[in-house]
Amino acid sequence: MNYSSRRYNANFPPVVKNIIILSTLMLLITWVMEGSFGIDLTRYLALYYPASENFQPYQFVTHLFMHAGLMHLFFNMFALWMFGRVLENVWGSKRFFIFYFVTGIGAATIYTLVRWFEFTALKHQMAPEQLQIVLQQGAQILRNNQNFTDPLMGKMNLFLNTPVVGASGAVFGVLLGFGMLFPNTQLMLLFPPIPIKAKYFVIGYGALELYLALAQPGSNVAHVAHLGGMLFGYFMVKYWNKNRTTFY
Repeated sequence: MNYSSRRYNANFPPVVKNIIILSTLMLLITWVMEGSFGIDLTRYLALYYPASENFQPYQFVTHLFMHAGLMHLFFNMFALWMFGRVLENVWGSKRFFIFYFVTGIGAATIYTLVRWFEFTALKHQMAPEQLQIVLQQGAQILRNNQNFTDPLMGKMNLFLNTPVVGASGAVFGVLLGFGMLFPNTQLMLLFPPIPIKAKYFVIGYGALELYLALAQPGSNVAHVAHLGGMLFGYFMVKYWNKNRTTFY
């Protein structure tokens, strides 16, 4: 009995388990609230750009538990279970909890900073009156499934009031942490089905995200946030292991 309990906890350590449960519940609650009551929780819990009227500081945390759909949730939570449970079992729940949320919030912070440059460039192309109209009326116009006919105003409105959801930034931090602690662990790819060491998988994935961030700056996928999560994960692991001579 004791052996079975320890084995179960190793496969589902508490932080990983509770993040998966809470993220799944939030997706279900979001569906129910929108379908039954017409309340869009994304408007309140997803992460908006700070200049948007929908922005709230707590969204840097809550957006980690919101997902765009079932497949988005599945891939994030599957990766969290695959790699996060190993890190939590090695580090302990407290340290893994800190790592997960620092990388997730850090990813969102870097993403927001990069978007500041985009916001500034777009703002300089607009008249102050146009920007003020977007800031005051844009969110409500989008909620009515409409947008401004002026191209710049419409682009700015989408920029300000299209939110970010998902735990991908934190998950990429977890992936980076796993690759640093277990660099020679063999992983099996699905496409193509070949084995690859964790360190090469992480380097390849990071290079791909960098390429996509540069090649598709307006993509619906927040590649910069993924890179931000990996960056924060790298520095946290280096800091925690500064007195070690080898990784696991």
